[in-house]
Amino acid sequence: MCGWSAGAASAAAPAAEPSAAALAATRATVQAQAAKDPVGASLEPLLAGEFALQAGRLNEAAESYLQAARAAADPVLAERATTIALVARQDAVAADSLALWRKLGGQGSVYAAAEATLSLRRGDERAALRQLNALMTSEPETGWRQALGVLTAGSKDPKQTARMVEKIVAGGRLPPRNLMAWVAFGGLSQRLDQPKLTDRIVEEVVKRFPGEPRVALLRVSQMRDEGKSDEAAKLLATLVPLADGDNNLRALIAEQYEGLNDFQNVAAVLARGPQDDQTYALRASYLARADDKPTLTALYDELSASATKPDPARRLLLGQLAEYLERYDEALGWYRGVPGGPQRELARLRAANMLHKLKRADEAYGALRAIQSDASAEDDTRRDAYILEANLRAEDKNIGGENEAFARGLAAFPDEPEILYARALSWERRDDVARAEADFRRILVAEPDSVAALNALGYTLADRTNRYQEALELIERARAAEPDNAAIVDSYGWVLYRLGRVKEAEVELRRALTMQKDAEIAAHLAELLWETGRRDEARKYFEQGRKIDAENRSLQRALKKYGV
Repeated sequence: MCGWSAGAASAAAPAAEPSAAALAATRATVQAQAAKDPVGASLEPLLAGEFALQAGRLNEAAESYLQAARAAADPVLAERATTIALVARQDAVAADSLALWRKLGGQGSVYAAAEATLSLRRGDERAALRQLNALMTSEPETGWRQALGVLTAGSKDPKQTARMVEKIVAGGRLPPRNLMAWVAFGGLSQRLDQPKLTDRIVEEVVKRFPGEPRVALLRVSQMRDEGKSDEAAKLLATLVPLADGDNNLRALIAEQYEGLNDFQNVAAVLARGPQDDQTYALRASYLARADDKPTLTALYDELSASATKPDPARRLLLGQLAEYLERYDEALGWYRGVPGGPQRELARLRAANMLHKLKRADEAYGALRAIQSDASAEDDTRRDAYILEANLRAEDKNIGGENEAFARGLAAFPDEPEILYARALSWERRDDVARAEADFRRILVAEPDSVAALNALGYTLADRTNRYQEALELIERARAAEPDNAAIVDSYGWVLYRLGRVKEAEVELRRALTMQKDAEIAAHLAELLWETGRRDEARKYFEQGRKIDAENRSLQRALKKYGV
């Protein structure tokens, strides 16, 4: 799920209560400031800002940091106040913080990006354009990337982003000989569903970089978005011979074939040029997705014939190939034949899984118990053996056994985040939200700044309960750490929707989908559109979600809910 990423005090603990680790972090920050500010005028607001940040109250945090920055005349605190205010979308506080930062000597690309972001938020597109152009001119090698980040994450809405991209292109401000900059802006135009603008960028790129195959790849991507799959495939085929001596180009061509769901050609492109175990493994995975058993079998036979030495990596790979081919006995033999090295650890886990596939469940669980009690095994391997056992018990519909495996794992590895996260997912799948929440909170007790756990818990509360304000505070904490993470932006949009802040929610969900094409984000946006009466547009996004991942749980729930 896009909104998930992946801990936790008891379920009864208040979300805003700071942990010992959080208090320690706050103390360190305060001590550092005390060394710079012996008078202490900035300490009280700084402390308040730190606690507000820990509680996910970004509005309060931004205001307190600004107060601390004023008291200490500290540009670092002014920068922090500006950043938090922009994430919190507190534009007035951001403007005051930025003004202070400027007065204290603020400069450089981070300052320029913040200034342009605030101009966009105000709707002052002329100022924003001037600032973005200046950023790209002052730093021609990297400025375009920062400008792209501002447009992707800082703009008010996708329509504004499209207008800005069009003005930047029309003004000739992109680095004239930097192909990657042109391709990146063309890709952003595509994600914004702006076919005319994309056409314009492609035409300009063709003029500037004649004969460059990466330009043709941009055109292929454009054709795919327009539903011209046959034309895209024909153009792509002309590029394949050019990739034999260029590993990067070969990977890009394979990526386009994957976008066409042509996994056989993905594998065929990867088969060109030098081969190693990683390339063989990629080819095998795509052939498996294409369900191309004959070609997969030929690859397996080829590698089997050459496996004359006890090479751990090759034997592990052959075990995986045999597993793809559902030759579980052979896979078991290869896995058991991995002689040592880091591959041996994974091979032991895969061997146990093969025993389960072969309906030899008692042996499988015995093998996993042996790994769990093996003091010579890596801790990660032992931990994963408990998680795998729980997963296999779940496949056997043995809920008691699944719970017991997780419990033993946590007895051996107290408060281990990976085990807690896996168990939280299991509780959530079984609609036991209270227990899922408890496990997420346990993770957060040990790792209070775990962005994954903050987002996962916040999303769960937003999606499966009516505790929306609490969910918002958790997601805000995650946003403060990673404001440009598409999964977190999606969670933020979803909780805003659940809070009834529909216009703001739509902006964030559209922004998340611009950042990452994901079935769950598409489903969330489609649900919002459906509920606000725009059902034709909602169907478009439901269909987009189906094409990305038809089995996505959130998408399936929404489709069932609306009978689409």
